[in-house]
Amino acid sequence: MGGIHADALRRGILPTVPAGVLAQVWRGGPQPSLSRVLKGCRVETLTEAQARAVGRLAAHSGHDDAVDLFVVEGAARRADVVVTSDPSDLARIADVVGIELRVVVV
Repeated sequence: MGGIHADALRRGILPTVPAGVLAQVWRGGPQPSLSRVLKGCRVETLTEAQARAVGRLAAHSGHDDAVDLFVVEGAARRADVVVTSDPSDLARIADVVGIELRVVVV
């Protein structure tokens, strides 16, 4: 993951981390390694418009995990690549609604 992040920054790409994903990975007290990586990222909050889009995606896909849905919605909106260790739910959401999702599995 560190190599992918460093490569993105070298190429002038500022990775986006949905705030819900940050909430899922942040555990306990200070997280020095994660904090260092986040300094080279944009943390995306969920706006009302995005929440509505995520809700529509939930209705169309039948999936109920808001964080997974926010990841797919944001990646599709930005034409981003998703880096994940668990691509199955994300791919299932994208397939059901016909979104082309580019995924790198780590």
